[in-house]
Amino acid sequence: MRRTLLATGLALLLVTTGCSHGRDGASPAAGAPSASRQDAGQVEQTLASLRKVDDLPLYEMTYHGDYDPTVGLTGTPGASPFGCSLFAALGDRDRPLFARNFDWEPNPGLVLRADPPDGYASISLVDISYLGVGPDPTGDRRLLDAPLLPFDGMNERGLAVGLAADDGATVRPVPGRPTVGSVRILRLVLDSAATVDEAIAVFARYNLDFDGGPPLHYLLADASGASAVVEFVDGTMRADRRRGPWQALTNVPAVGVPERDLRRDHRYGVLAAALDDARGVLAAPAALRLLDAVRQPHTRWSVVYGLRTGEVRLVTATGGAERSYRLPMT
Repeated sequence: MRRTLLATGLALLLVTTGCSHGRDGASPAAGAPSASRQDAGQVEQTLASLRKVDDLPLYEMTYHGDYDPTVGLTGTPGASPFGCSLFAALGDRDRPLFARNFDWEPNPGLVLRADPPDGYASISLVDISYLGVGPDPTGDRRLLDAPLLPFDGMNERGLAVGLAADDGATVRPVPGRPTVGSVRILRLVLDSAATVDEAIAVFARYNLDFDGGPPLHYLLADASGASAVVEFVDGTMRADRRRGPWQALTNVPAVGVPERDLRRDHRYGVLAAALDDARGVLAAPAALRLLDAVRQPHTRWSVVYGLRTGEVRLVTATGGAERSYRLPMT
């Protein structure tokens, strides 16, 4: 578990040397994994914890020891459009939740538990093809870079984050800020932010690199019920904080866009209508049903994070049984 906040030196991390492209590519096929700061025993424990849990294929792994979230990866996987749907809502019985569909190519997934010595413990979901790992990753040391690539996740303080493509997003680098890949920023948020405001501050410390993949925007939510969309408009980062009982995000620009225009997007409209009807008050099973209503043929997983309970409910494209996890909260 996290003992202290990351040092203020976090703002100096990820200088341009070793920076990855926007979607953080695959790690080298040869040589030591670039992120691991583990001893030999921790490496063995981590790789031994890997197990296959369904035929997506989906794996689970617990990362033992430390990693360096500033180390770059190399390689550029081909780009194709994301199609994700996300929402944050009040939940039921004053228990806010964060829900998302990850819509992408048929790649293997990983449920990753991490507890870095200088960061918050977290549970996240990783598309391990971006590590250069195939459908059978048993013993593959490239898995030791998995903490660098969370596509969504929640930490022990109840801060959750997820991403979606936003073709309208553009970034204009701010002189003096370090640059980080647009997926890697999720790891820095999960490791160091306890609230939406703290997460926005992490985004504000960096220039994001969208090269090599689709531009992205992000949904954040925390255990207080706060949420925000982080988006890059005309090169500048902007944050739109929630003003009602829910906030949703799909693949259309959202910041500064009238609600009536957002609802013209089919998936956003379905989410908005259902969340309006429920006034944002829905339990995890209802949230999974709503994700199913906007599911697409290429949806890889649907996940609901309980931001106060630490409960995680996950369904994959295999149509198999729902999987449940629990992250101890602090």
